[in-house]
Order: sequence, then C-alpha cells, then structure tokens
Amino acid sequence: MSDWTSQLTVGKNEERVGNPFSGQSAVLQPLEVAVYDYIKGCEATNQWNEMQKGLDWFRSKNPAAYMILLD
Repeated sequence: MSDWTSQLTVGKNEERVGNPFSGQSAVLQPLEVAVYDYIKGCEATNQWNEMQKGLDWFRSKNPAAYMILLD
C-alpha cells in the first residue's frame, strides 16, 4: 500500500459496487472498495485534490472497474 492508502479502513471481503447512473456494476477487492469509498467521500465534501489522488490510483490499479464506476 502507498502512504495514503495505508490510512484507509479496509474490509476483508470483496464487494459488488454499482454505478447508479449506468446500472453497471463491478466486483472490487477490499482495498479497491476502500479507495472507491474514499473517492466518493471526497466528492461529497468537495475535496477535489484528494479525490483526484484516488481516481489516479483506481485508474492504474483496476482500469476496467474505473471505466464502469468512475469514468
């Protein structure tokens, strides 16, 4: 884990996450779920620089899920 991801709360199970706009979904590993939640939290609180950090991480680690859930 990189520095900022080591501070996230990471669960133990994979989860299916849905895109409310497209209806598509993707199965994410526990760290991916934590980063996804981080991104959405940053979006809700207008923390754009932090959100971009999460988006960059997600785009590099799981581009297929990124395209489904966040693009």
